[in-house]
Amino acid sequence: MDSEKRLFQQVVAFLSSAHQVEMELTKDVKSGDITPLQYRILEYLAVSPPATLSQISDCHHMSMPNTSRELKKLTERGLCVKINDPADRRKQLITLSPEGCAQMDRSFAVIEARFRQRIQHLSADERQEISAALTVLQTKVFG
Repeated sequence: MDSEKRLFQQVVAFLSSAHQVEMELTKDVKSGDITPLQYRILEYLAVSPPATLSQISDCHHMSMPNTSRELKKLTERGLCVKINDPADRRKQLITLSPEGCAQMDRSFAVIEARFRQRIQHLSADERQEISAALTVLQTKVFG
């Protein structure tokens, strides 16, 4: 097997494992009456602000009408806000409201506690190796 195919298989296995860990870390962290999809939208807005409707739609493999409907519900709940793009007044940017930020801060605190529990047995050197590996992945593969 050539090295590119082996690397591809490693990436597929990594993504599958990362998805499983993500599910474990985020299980039951959403609060209130938001759906898992709405939580993922809020999470995206927390790490990639501000975003356009099409960016959110593309990221979550949703149609524009479905994305718009979910954003309307989140806006009505006071969790996100739409602002006009100063560079292009025809475009709207979506960002978390202060209440949305507070909700995501609470969710991320739970996720961080679970993450710390997962890595508590690692040495400082192992944590540094993981950090370096994540930096390489982010810049070379996912960036």
